[in-house]
Amino acid sequence: MDSVNFTCVINSRDFDLPLGLEIWVDEIKFFDQDHIDQIHNVEYEIAHAGDHDLRFVLKNKLLAHTQVDADGNIVSDATVTVSDIRFDGIDCNYLTTTVAQYQHDFNGTSEPTTERFHGEMGCNGTVSLKFSTPIHIWLLENM
Repeated sequence: MDSVNFTCVINSRDFDLPLGLEIWVDEIKFFDQDHIDQIHNVEYEIAHAGDHDLRFVLKNKLLAHTQVDADGNIVSDATVTVSDIRFDGIDCNYLTTTVAQYQHDFNGTSEPTTERFHGEMGCNGTVSLKFSTPIHIWLLENM
């Protein structure tokens, strides 16, 4: 069986107004926190070979999470970071900027957009990282 061990670290920039996050692999939700108010070391064993979709879903972001000055500049903003992404212990953070897609609509203030993911989520939306197992073959193909 070609299983793979996935790990990452979840953190929030603002514990005073915590955000929520779900993590899914395919149709299985294995992490669900409504208030990210501490650092979370996440680990999940993906048991079967094939194509997969790893998704991070930011939720519960409200206007109160973003402080704006009189000129419309963001002064402070609550965000969630996803770091130390590893498959079978192999650091895959560099792949997030080339493979992962972040889809959001600026919390309803703009048209939907898809952009590269740089490890930080500041808008309700979904980061999708499509990969396949055996993971070592996928890593070789995407390096």
